[in-house]
Formats: sequence, structure tokens, C-alpha cells
Amino acid sequence: MLDQTPVQIAWVTTDLAATEKVLTALVGAGKWTRMPGVHFSPEMCTYRGRPADFVADISLSYAGDTQLEVIAPVTGPSVYTEFLDRCGPGLHHICVAAADGDRFEAAVSEAERDGAPVVMSGTMPGGMRFAYVSAENSGVPYIEIAYIPPQIQALFDHIKQEQN
Repeated sequence: MLDQTPVQIAWVTTDLAATEKVLTALVGAGKWTRMPGVHFSPEMCTYRGRPADFVADISLSYAGDTQLEVIAPVTGPSVYTEFLDRCGPGLHHICVAAADGDRFEAAVSEAERDGAPVVMSGTMPGGMRFAYVSAENSGVPYIEIAYIPPQIQALFDHIKQEQN
């Protein structure tokens, strides 16, 4: 697997505003940047081995150098709705980032080889690739492995700079 500090901690909720407020108070999150209606299309995303088609509202902030993400599912089945149905709102995943596409592929393959199968994966507009792996029976609900291309990293850097 990747040898690094996680770059993101994420929560799934039914109420973005309430979760943002608590995270701001408890962990010092800065200004939140909301991205409503993010569509994960069947051409670009799979969920449990099948084409996915769902929408989620997403909000990003930073506490220090760590990105905080809050996800509120809107429509369609996903790892987010699955989690809410099983556990209710809460801490959902941490994310580790690969330096490039080859390392992303290698990290995903290694996770699967080590008993953490891919539950959901895809490519976001701008080329960000992601794979949620899970070793649920071992107490690890989801780890997100991501490749964050320079264009998306620039957006994240801008969001982080807006914290001040």
C-alpha cells in the first residue's frame, strides 16, 4: 500500500450544514466549499461491480493540512447510502493519494490482493481517479485510494487557501 499520511477524512450525513457546524467547532475546520449535485455516472463509476448512477452533495474544508469532506447522498445507491442505511451518519473513510496513475493502479491491486476488495471506483471530471476498498470484517469500512491530477490539486489548494 501507499506509505504516507492520509490526505482526507470524510463523513457521510443527511445534513451537510449540521455536520459542517460540528466539524468546525470540534476540529477547527475553516470555510466550507459546497459542490451540490455531483453526478457519478454509469460511464465513469462502478458500485459493487456494476455501473453506478447516483448524485451526492459534497462539501470540502481543511483543518490544518488535512482535507475534510462531508457527503450527503441525494439519489441512487452508493457506498454512501449503503453506509447511512447500515450505520447512520458518521465517519465514512480516510483517503490516501497516489503520486500518479500507475501507483494508483498498483495500490488498488495490492489492496485487493491483501483482502480489501474494491467496493466503488471511478473517474471524476478533471481526471481524479478513486477506488474505495473495504476490509469490513476487520473493522476497516472504507479506505479511499485516489490519484489527484494537478488540475484537481490546484482546486484543492485554492479551497485550502480560502481558509484564511
